[in-house]
Amino acid sequence: MAPLDDKKDVPMFSDYPSQIPKIECGASLDTNTYKAYPEHNEALGFPGELIDNWQEVAIAKIGELAKKNRAFQVYLDACVKCGACTDKCHYFLGTGDPKNMPVARQDLLRSVYRRYYTFAGKYFPWLVGARDLTKEVLDEWYTYYHQCSQCRRCSVACPYGIDTAEISMAARDILDTVGVGQKYCNEIIAKLKKTGNNLGMNPKALRATLEDLEEDLEDETGIAVKIPLDVKGADVLLITPSADFFAEPHIEGLMGYAKVFHASGVSWTISSYASEAANFGMFIGSYENMREVSWRIRQAAKDLGVKRIIFGECGHAWRVGYSFLNTLAGPFDFLDQNYPIPQHILEFTLDEIEAGKLKIDKARNDEFIMTYHDSCNVARGSSMGPKEGGQFDVPRAVIKAVCNNFHEMERDTIRENTFCCGGGGGLLTDDLMDLRIKGAKPRMTALQQVTQDHGVNKMAAICAICKTQFAKVMPKYGYEMDSIMSVHQLVANAVILDGQETDEADKAAAEETP
Repeated sequence: MAPLDDKKDVPMFSDYPSQIPKIECGASLDTNTYKAYPEHNEALGFPGELIDNWQEVAIAKIGELAKKNRAFQVYLDACVKCGACTDKCHYFLGTGDPKNMPVARQDLLRSVYRRYYTFAGKYFPWLVGARDLTKEVLDEWYTYYHQCSQCRRCSVACPYGIDTAEISMAARDILDTVGVGQKYCNEIIAKLKKTGNNLGMNPKALRATLEDLEEDLEDETGIAVKIPLDVKGADVLLITPSADFFAEPHIEGLMGYAKVFHASGVSWTISSYASEAANFGMFIGSYENMREVSWRIRQAAKDLGVKRIIFGECGHAWRVGYSFLNTLAGPFDFLDQNYPIPQHILEFTLDEIEAGKLKIDKARNDEFIMTYHDSCNVARGSSMGPKEGGQFDVPRAVIKAVCNNFHEMERDTIRENTFCCGGGGGLLTDDLMDLRIKGAKPRMTALQQVTQDHGVNKMAAICAICKTQFAKVMPKYGYEMDSIMSVHQLVANAVILDGQETDEADKAAAEETP
């Protein structure tokens, strides 16, 4: 482990497993993310700034959402404040602010809903904690609903299954509807609508980037491994997060996909029209924007005439793909129905491993003592493969197939109980860095424990946001930036392609030379 980097504002580790914080009312009240500029809001179909009749519109929007989304209304009506969720939120554990308890965060909106949409709230508001929607309340919504990463850990503990993420998404949708959007999410969605990816990368720049990665692959392997773009008639359309095009360890994951496809002999392509897997429309609770982003994927698949759609390593992209893609942009009756629609890259890779199509040398990862971080949207919002619990088992099966050294973190911090990385749900922005560092504390505590017990030196993940977040915050907790890895980075290390130049081959050739 590296020495702690800049200890200021980094919460100290708790005695594991207890992580209950000291209550600090208002500790996060001044932690606010930047608001969207008018052009960001307007690109998504929202008012550019706070409208004059915002209160009337916001109250009507609450009623509209409750009528349209039965689950949302049930979540607002059902809570009995039993307290089962109070210590489940990583932001509450990291900040100690009681309004980051899931039940308290829900009540920021629930109290307003009760005031305008329940009998008791209309006539006896003081009896049921109902309150008027004022500008101060709206500001409070903006603060605390952007301190929720929509990870759903609280919903696992809730005896009624109340999903705070749904309430957070609804609150953000209401805020956007009256012209109070978040810069990070709304600017990203606007870029995707314009260029097909969150980076604003045009097709020419994307092609140049992929060609550079092809050169790196050939330098490494001695083989011309291609990363195709806009190839019509390919079998597979790969939809992957744009982080895979420009940042570590994401790039290494993309190279891993390319090696797997190459070794399998499957033709594939990326689309410049829909090169982005991420769908930030989910983060802001906007069905219309979710649908528009998803529709690009459908259009790309039809235009290129592919048979299959495979998603790369992105947590919320896979949740949208697995849970909503057919509803948002289906039916996908033009694809090959013999394969999952869509399929995760890990499912594909595991199938190829089990079929014996990949030549693997696990020893090439022996320098790594691995653990695995379950990404929230994969763990609690999707599945993977044909068996129940595949979202947990498939990634671990791939890791164990390419690595000799693997250890789990504590059982109550993984799988369905996994802790969020601290940067999900549209919070991966530098203006929330203090919150992100504190929100990472529960995961870092579990990682520290497995490091002490088993000497773990690397953690793998299959979410672009998780990997970006950990690369930023791990140094704050004494780990190197590259302590986080893509699962397909491990695959890339272990897979040996036919004819590949390897150190072993070089050594053998040297020994044969007189």
